[in-house]
Amino acid sequence: MASFSIGKAFKYFILIFFAVIFLMPVYVILVTSLKPIDEVSLATMWALPTSIDFSSYAEAFSNLAPNFMNSIYLVIPATLLSALLGAMNGYVLSKWRFKGSDIIFTFILFGMFIPYQSILIPVIQFLRLIELYNTIPGLILVHVVYGLPITTLMFRNFYANIPDSMIESAKIDGAGFFGIFRHIIIPLSITGFVVVAIWQFTNIWNEFLFAVTITTSDKQPIMVALQNLSGSQIVQWNVQMAGALIAALPTLLVYIFLGKYFVRGLLAGSVKG
Repeated sequence: MASFSIGKAFKYFILIFFAVIFLMPVYVILVTSLKPIDEVSLATMWALPTSIDFSSYAEAFSNLAPNFMNSIYLVIPATLLSALLGAMNGYVLSKWRFKGSDIIFTFILFGMFIPYQSILIPVIQFLRLIELYNTIPGLILVHVVYGLPITTLMFRNFYANIPDSMIESAKIDGAGFFGIFRHIIIPLSITGFVVVAIWQFTNIWNEFLFAVTITTSDKQPIMVALQNLSGSQIVQWNVQMAGALIAALPTLLVYIFLGKYFVRGLLAGSVKG
């Protein structure tokens, strides 16, 4: 019993130690954002502010508000579209298998391993051709296409756990392709949609390369605008840290409220596939 208690205490010590290491940058960001500019320096980086100052948050929000809304306009439709199309792909490739479906699935997965940098020039040329360059819809299109491989994989693995007999019974009752998808598949895959939505929301919200190359000026998402907060002469670190917290808030809230469903959904889709 004594050895068990010592082992358990040691385990908690290790967990707390790594949690403190992980949270140290968060602490620095938080206390720096609450300091006036004259208290911000490397020497006082770890010190608490002598007085709490929220002016950095007001300044950061006023600068980031238009770009914050750009990210909202981008991430919500891009997440919904990539999740819906990925669900339909996973549904077809797992329950309506046809000759060559495995080859098509392999080619779809191949898209996961194509680096962003290698396709930037063709993507920009294509968006200019269809007149969607420097627009939010153009950025939505890019994220939906680039997100399809991972969303298809997630939904295909998730749907592999649904018994084929259920689909066959629906066919016997006269249900068609879209009828089965709407009335059977979607109600059974709410957890899968939550997993994919969290994954896509986080990736699209935090993505920088496509945002900085495809959009300019007033069309840029918040991550690009956050970089522009640094200024050209003097870096206001308190404003920069406040902006970083504002930019991170949506993804943080998503994981706080939906994190347990994310883990549950990953485990549900990890048995077969």
